[in-house]
Amino acid sequence: MAVQRLTSRDIRSESRLDVMTALVVAREASRNDLTRQTGLSSATVATVVAELIAAGIITEGRTTTGKVGRPTTVLHINAERGYVVGVDVAETYVRAIVFDAALDEVGSAQVARDEHESTAEYVADGVERAVVGALEDAGVSRDRVLGVGVSLPGLVVRESTTSILVPEWTWHESGMSRVRDHLGLPMVIENPLKAVAAAELWFGEGRESGSFVTLNLGTGVGAGIVIAGEILRGATSSAGEWGHSLLVLDGRGCRCGRRGCVEAYVGAPGIQETLREVDPEHPLAHADLQQHFIEALAASLAADSADPAVVETIRRTSYYLGSAIADLVAIINPEVVTLTGWTAWALGDYLVPLTRDVLVAQAPGESAVDVHLHVSTGRGNLVATGMAVQAMTRFLVDVGLLTSKVPAGL
Repeated sequence: MAVQRLTSRDIRSESRLDVMTALVVAREASRNDLTRQTGLSSATVATVVAELIAAGIITEGRTTTGKVGRPTTVLHINAERGYVVGVDVAETYVRAIVFDAALDEVGSAQVARDEHESTAEYVADGVERAVVGALEDAGVSRDRVLGVGVSLPGLVVRESTTSILVPEWTWHESGMSRVRDHLGLPMVIENPLKAVAAAELWFGEGRESGSFVTLNLGTGVGAGIVIAGEILRGATSSAGEWGHSLLVLDGRGCRCGRRGCVEAYVGAPGIQETLREVDPEHPLAHADLQQHFIEALAASLAADSADPAVVETIRRTSYYLGSAIADLVAIINPEVVTLTGWTAWALGDYLVPLTRDVLVAQAPGESAVDVHLHVSTGRGNLVATGMAVQAMTRFLVDVGLLTSKVPAGL
């Protein structure tokens, strides 16, 4: 495959995205502020701002007066330009969040999912009900929606068409037409790894670190990878499936069909399997609902006298997780590794110290000594937030303000 070179149009596109990102994060800024924050020339910032004002994306606000020099006009994103919806389709729920054009949350809704039911019609119905509920909560009509970003657990592979490959689901890309038909709105599809990376790039680690990895821990696990400020996508957009890399040769069976995958040891079902190995008769060893199981582990660890079987389960899980992260560090060499997702939020305080020790011990040489490992500071639903970023970026591509080569994970 030939390497595609950036054209002058692509460079202008990236400048527009840089200005928009800086303004979304800063909430408001002058042209001089944006010049300092983006590293672009003042002439480029002035041109880009004029283009975005003409498109109704940026508006001019109040004027400030300093002790010297001319008055300065403050800029901000035009929140009333329209709305985007980010949708997180997880194994146990569908959550939709409505954001205005400044990417402030204005409404949300969540629909429970039966984790044992995954037909296309069932998933599409859940997405539609969540989106409709979120729009009603926000008081936003459909004709004001610029786009919807839907995250699906699994591989979202792009070549000439989009293909959805989700372990244990009974449908693939054909099911997406049903989701599109149900919504009747412009839609972009992505997996949660790229979505979380987009959220971190705009609102989290991306503001401080050029290269980082965000590990999403839940039923499945995976890595959102950002290198030099860009989301790593790979040749067909399937990069980041760290959960299906090999941890144990001929180890536990994984839902992807392989044996010994990282996910089989540090995904929620894998953690439960570890507990069964520690104590087959433990009351939580056969708990039916994954989130309840993880929450029960956290409650046990927080008790005055933690259950020894649970403590051992966390110790072993930390060993598996630290070993798997050591491989990532050896290959990617990130500045920061963050943990996110409902498993990380529940167990992170207990997993991180032990995992860090294993990571430093197992990474080659001293490659992990300076790596910062912590639970992501981003709260709320980072997947839905990332999908809203994707939907907004897709809208800007569609109206000609950005090219398809923008580094926002599309």
